[in-house]
Amino acid sequence: MTLPDAPALAVDPARSLRLALYEPEIAGNVGTVLRLAACLNVPVDLIEPMGFPFSDRALARSGMDYLQHVTMARHADWPSFKAQVPGRIVLLTTKGATRLDQGQFLPGDTLLCGSESSGVPDDVHAAVDLRITIPLVPGRRSLNVALAAAIALAEALRQTDQWPA
Repeated sequence: MTLPDAPALAVDPARSLRLALYEPEIAGNVGTVLRLAACLNVPVDLIEPMGFPFSDRALARSGMDYLQHVTMARHADWPSFKAQVPGRIVLLTTKGATRLDQGQFLPGDTLLCGSESSGVPDDVHAAVDLRITIPLVPGRRSLNVALAAAIALAEALRQTDQWPA
């Protein structure tokens, strides 16, 4: 699938929050995150390899007609992403992190979500600027990656006063 260029909306790379997905495995989750980002005018970074062909029908089905409105960059791997990210990298993780409600987001932060089955490797975990966890009831492992991205993005938008007008 070839996506048309997104319309130019006012996005200041130094201030705008971003979402990044590390080696996503499920097309439907990527489509859902792209739709979320399109609706909130938040750029998305996809860090390859992905676990599905980018033209996958599930991507189009979950992203619907919103995909044409998202600003997106694809990166060949972690080092190329890391070299291009404009601000802090905030990892959403279940391991040793600051609770979402106690973390401080800054304009220009990139919220990074790991792959659905394995999160991110230790070297990526160690390379981020902040690790955030969404508190869950005891005995629950994790949320769906798109749902976690939406919850954390909402808090980051609130803290940085970047909700769409």
